[in-house]
Amino acid sequence: MQLQKENNPALNTITAYDVDYVEVNREKYHSSIFFRPEGIVELLAARSAADINEALLQKITGLDQIKQDPMDFLDGNTPVLPQDAPEVVLIGTGETQQLLSPQVTSSLLGMRIGIEVMDTRAAARTYNILMSEGRKVVAALLI
Repeated sequence: MQLQKENNPALNTITAYDVDYVEVNREKYHSSIFFRPEGIVELLAARSAADINEALLQKITGLDQIKQDPMDFLDGNTPVLPQDAPEVVLIGTGETQQLLSPQVTSSLLGMRIGIEVMDTRAAARTYNILMSEGRKVVAALLI
């Protein structure tokens, strides 16, 4: 399905998708990917929702680079998030929606980063809307 006639080359825009690919800025990807409105499109080491764990979500959001004291939660301290931290992570789980366990999503939700899980086609459409609104969004799309 073609999504947009034109795209802004400065922003990662999903320009088309089908069952076996997602097209970002007119470049087709036949394997799972993740990306933000700006920056590179990266391959995602997951083929199904069962492959997504807390460490992978940390990588997708870039929060794996934050150095924090693992005991901060005892004092009620929450980590200071970088300015480019996403507001929401969209997870497209393929042809059908497959929910993630609360154990996988709890750390991001605790940092007030939303996680929305839906089928990949819905995630592609939602990403383009949020990106066009200037929202800080990350899309992880399983093929």
